[in-house]
Amino acid sequence: MTDFTPEFSEQEQIRRDKRERLLAEGKQAYPIEVPRTHSAREVHERWDYLAAGEETDEVVSVSGRVVFLRNTGKLCFATLQDGFTLDDNGIRLQVMISLAEVGEDSLAEWKSVVDLGDFISVTGRVIASKRGELSVLGSSWMMASKALRPLPVLHKELNEETRIRQRYSDLVAREEARDMVRTRAKVTRAIRESLHEMGYIEIETPVLQLIHGGAAARPFRTHLNAYDIPMTLRIALELYLKRAMVGGADRVYEIGRIFRNEGIDSSHSPEFTMLEAYQSWGDQHTIAAMTRKLILDAADASVGRQIPSHYHEGAVIDLDGEWEWKPVYPTLSEVVGEEITPATDQAHLRELAEAKGVKVDPGWEAQKLVMELFEALVEPTLIQPTFVCDYPPIAQPLARPHRSDPNLIEAWDLIIDGVERATGFSELIDPVIQRERLTAQSLKAAAGDPEAMQLDEDFLNALEFGAPPMGGMGMGLDRIMMLFTGEGIRETILFPLLRPAK
Repeated sequence: MTDFTPEFSEQEQIRRDKRERLLAEGKQAYPIEVPRTHSAREVHERWDYLAAGEETDEVVSVSGRVVFLRNTGKLCFATLQDGFTLDDNGIRLQVMISLAEVGEDSLAEWKSVVDLGDFISVTGRVIASKRGELSVLGSSWMMASKALRPLPVLHKELNEETRIRQRYSDLVAREEARDMVRTRAKVTRAIRESLHEMGYIEIETPVLQLIHGGAAARPFRTHLNAYDIPMTLRIALELYLKRAMVGGADRVYEIGRIFRNEGIDSSHSPEFTMLEAYQSWGDQHTIAAMTRKLILDAADASVGRQIPSHYHEGAVIDLDGEWEWKPVYPTLSEVVGEEITPATDQAHLRELAEAKGVKVDPGWEAQKLVMELFEALVEPTLIQPTFVCDYPPIAQPLARPHRSDPNLIEAWDLIIDGVERATGFSELIDPVIQRERLTAQSLKAAAGDPEAMQLDEDFLNALEFGAPPMGGMGMGLDRIMMLFTGEGIRETILFPLLRPAK
């Protein structure tokens, strides 16, 4: 018979024994509530003026996690850490447990049961220690939650794998981890507030979908037992947001989780957070101006507008500077030293790729080759914010044909520090052309292309009701966090998907 009894380390067993001792004595290791009249922040705000050795008669009850512990003969010290908030990183406050204040039995119990990581409540007078540290001199204390696993050693670096797999441990141990959560919350809030000010309505669209579309990506597939039909997790927010525009919404957006069954690396995750927004009577230029404002507002709320480059040592990204527009074909021509146009044939582009050391698939058509060459040779050099525009039609099957060149589409990718951060375009609203493009995509899907979009008849039916001219954009919030913090995507996502531990 298999034994499922867990094995505990010596430290874990000691803590479990302490828990049992508390229970055996009729005390609680996890009470429903404990005394708490003030947060650590409130104590600091009210009594930080106290000079060294000064005492008050003010009695407070404070609580928090024990992150420092020093037990001496008649006087014990502990540092409690409050939970972190949007406004602070987890304020700390010293508490003191003395023989004279709590008595011999309570002091002995403190020494025997309290460990690093426990949550405790202390009631007592507010004082400043002889060294000038604001403290609560306890007259009583109470266990709030007994920690059965030890904290990581706070003064030692956790390795990356441990940090990400045990993010709860990372948040306790590292100020930087808490800062990442707070920065992301500030960025998300700033984006929502900016969109609200601009008159956008936030809506929610289905995560489970019958047909995958809105992007060229490989979906996750699942099955709905109730209807006995195959389903996919969404790869984009676009098609349902556009349905809302058909229905009369003037401006809409959604911040939602996206799922793509593709590679995992420092800048790609199988699930990530996207913002998509659509504005009626707009185009690629109006939506670009809106995107710039969102990023500037988010930067103002979090890290500022001067950001060190993550990929180019010594360079600084100046969000206050000019956000250039660079067309694909002329810019690529400058880099390779010869003119590349929509008429450049497939064979020559393959030769050029080979000469430049860019790996390509023999079956790729000319437009795809142009995009791969641009991504490999040009994008990494674009440090300052740049709207790369005038793409070949294959880049965005949902974008409008260019108003002055039928060989191009009105679409842009926003590149900052060599990485795509957002994409936008003048939306295709002609249902006839849209059907042609989605039909071509569905034929690719039928031929085995796992990233090609499927034919979405309901979406096409919606377009046939009529949609206003509009601009649309999609922005990866994780990519914006990577820009602002200089960290990889696994650090910016609080709980990223990881390969199972061995």
